[in-house]
Amino acid sequence: MKTPLRRRSMPRGIGQRAILSLVLLSSFGGLLLSSNPAPVSADALSDAYAKQQELQKLIARQKAAMRTLAANQAALSTRISGTKASLNEINANLLTVKTQIVGMIVDVARSQNAVDELEATAAQLDQELADVEAQEASKQAQLDASKALLAARIREAYDTDRTSALETLLSSGDFTDVLTEVGYHLDFAAQDKALADQIVADQKVLDVLHANVLLARDQTSELHAEAAVSKAQLDKQLADLAAARKKLAAMQAETARLLNAQQTAFSQLQHNKAKLAAALAAQVAAEKKLEALIAKLVAEALAKGGIPSIYNGTLSWPMSGRITQEFGCTGFWAEPPLGGCAHFHRGIDIANKMDTPIHAAGAGKVIWAGRSPYDTAWIVIIAHSSHLVSWYGHIDNSPGPVVHAGQYVAKGQVLAYEGCTGNCTGPHLHWAVQLDGNWVNPRLFLPR
Repeated sequence: MKTPLRRRSMPRGIGQRAILSLVLLSSFGGLLLSSNPAPVSADALSDAYAKQQELQKLIARQKAAMRTLAANQAALSTRISGTKASLNEINANLLTVKTQIVGMIVDVARSQNAVDELEATAAQLDQELADVEAQEASKQAQLDASKALLAARIREAYDTDRTSALETLLSSGDFTDVLTEVGYHLDFAAQDKALADQIVADQKVLDVLHANVLLARDQTSELHAEAAVSKAQLDKQLADLAAARKKLAAMQAETARLLNAQQTAFSQLQHNKAKLAAALAAQVAAEKKLEALIAKLVAEALAKGGIPSIYNGTLSWPMSGRITQEFGCTGFWAEPPLGGCAHFHRGIDIANKMDTPIHAAGAGKVIWAGRSPYDTAWIVIIAHSSHLVSWYGHIDNSPGPVVHAGQYVAKGQVLAYEGCTGNCTGPHLHWAVQLDGNWVNPRLFLPR
């Protein structure tokens, strides 16, 4: 049997308003006269705060992961742009581009994994949000039931049907202040006092749970938006990578076709290796004589003040096309030896359609234009300074060079047309550069 609450001596108006206001608590959840709600765990508030800290740590980790992913995707986009530019360059270095693409394949795979993890974390936060929303709803229902039960008990003790002036205050979020106010005028039974304390404790837990809901909801929304942006960027990067690989494959196929044509012509010469060795020796001797002649002509031009001592600037590609052979050591047996290489290519071979215009790689004085005096090759040679000389070999002998020895030419000026004179198996330009009499890679002088 419940112990009835005892009335205190109080001003009539204040006491009645407080009592009546508690009666109105029944509107929060219905009357539960026959049973008590389950008591709140002493660790409920600690658990709610622990959940909040867990969410905050998860969010912090994911924000760091998002920043890393964004930085990696930005860097990958820059590399893709660089590779696309390399593919669009005149006479792209296909080996360099291939290396870039292999690196990008790895980077895109890493980005794909990061995006997948981002989407998985978003799904995890969806579940976390559902959990904390369920916890909040459960705690709200428990709190409403407790308030309704306390109101019912007070109504049992105090029979009244008048409306409370404190109803507005009671419907506010701060139930603690209401209980304090009423406590000035009423003596609660021990059971009702415990229930009131439980309501206060439950309200604190509910506040933390609600904060957890807001935290999870905001981050889940942000995470889904970020995952969508990252996925869209990844899709574009995958498309760009596929396009670059397709273009590289086409360029490699074209280069292979040109190389096969040259290899076929040389393989026909291989049947007579003795003749080939003799031809290679004659080629080396002719080139040495021509090199000595050009060095003499450059020295004479310098003595007359016809060329500068220093070349200021860079060189440009003399012709567009496919690179069929780069500068340096090669396994191509038709090239003569140089240094420690059994076969060394002293320039860059650029293949294109017959009679494609050949341009001056830089401004300078034409030292030679025409057929070599030592073999059947037609060639143009330009001195850019006393130190720097560029060579343009295998040019077409009909119509031949359009410049002459002693002429000054501007960078980009047409010199001649692509041909296949001299030791040649297919139309191409052999572009070579000498620096202080040494053969060097022409790419060293191109803009970077």
